[in-house]
Amino acid sequence: MSWVLVTGGAGYIGSHTCVSLLEAGHKVVVVDNLCNAHEEALHRVEKLAKRPLEAFYRVDVRDDEAMAAVFRAHPIDVVIHFAALKSVGESVSSPLAYYDNNVGGTIALLRAMSRAGVHRIVFSSSATVYGEPAEMPIKEDCATAPENPYGWTKWMMERVLADVVASGVDLSVVVLRYFNPVGAHPSGCMGEDPNGVPNNLMPYISQVAVGRRKRLAVFGDDYPTPDGTGVRDYIHVMDLAEGHVCAVERVQDLPGLTTLNLGTGRGYSVLEVVKAFENASGRKIAWEVVPRRPGDAGQCWADPARAQQVLGWRAERGLAEMCADAWRWQQANPAGYRKGAEGEK
Repeated sequence: MSWVLVTGGAGYIGSHTCVSLLEAGHKVVVVDNLCNAHEEALHRVEKLAKRPLEAFYRVDVRDDEAMAAVFRAHPIDVVIHFAALKSVGESVSSPLAYYDNNVGGTIALLRAMSRAGVHRIVFSSSATVYGEPAEMPIKEDCATAPENPYGWTKWMMERVLADVVASGVDLSVVVLRYFNPVGAHPSGCMGEDPNGVPNNLMPYISQVAVGRRKRLAVFGDDYPTPDGTGVRDYIHVMDLAEGHVCAVERVQDLPGLTTLNLGTGRGYSVLEVVKAFENASGRKIAWEVVPRRPGDAGQCWADPARAQQVLGWRAERGLAEMCADAWRWQQANPAGYRKGAEGEK
């Protein structure tokens, strides 16, 4: 059992990870500024896990005094750092906000950890650090060449962690580069609920299916892929959550910095995902092709072999289950966590 501080713990991946951590017997403290999350998700975490969180703090990780107070209040053993802005498109239009929040937040967190004597961190990175890869599947030693500010912030956050480790500081780091998280908790009580217009494929499809939006925008159909639409390695959020639990339980045995891909090893195109969601929901998904989105790679999927070797973890859930769980969540929560919210067309 460890005391785990989860930054960004009310967000999509963070909240699902909190359920898995609690079910595994860990004590969980959450920090989240709720800029793209809902406190209601944490109430559902506790309901599903049948155990309470130790505490929730509505705090920005860049707030030095508030973070110091969190570390003073709890005997934290390990940190999972999710807290970051995460929209590719938004990062292109607002790069300074991304560098300030993501890179600045990581630096502030590491300072707070150092002052508190906390020496283990699991970092939420992204396959966007690879950019447009030269070969498939992507291994951890593939060249990194981000193509958008969001990807660069993740690369820089990794670089900061690597440089701190190289300086000789007592710090164990597991960097998890995950691919495209989708799906929801199988109960239908928790899922992805972004503020405003969704930036990711599955929640947008879900909102079209439930009637909140008219049609899906498919960003480009001229990529060098079988049907011309972008291909991604979609991974069920519960597989991802379980990967984080494995990392928390192994990080003390992994000195220095360890980088791992979390993916399925299989790519699906946008239109393949649309078809799978239609099968899961029984509803037709309206879609239209629009110009490519700046900074998007054409195809991207993982070689997850090292994660299985190091963590004893592998993804178990397929695309049909991802879609079925996402639809169960959306049907039960058509307005997401916001009760009574009006649909957006």
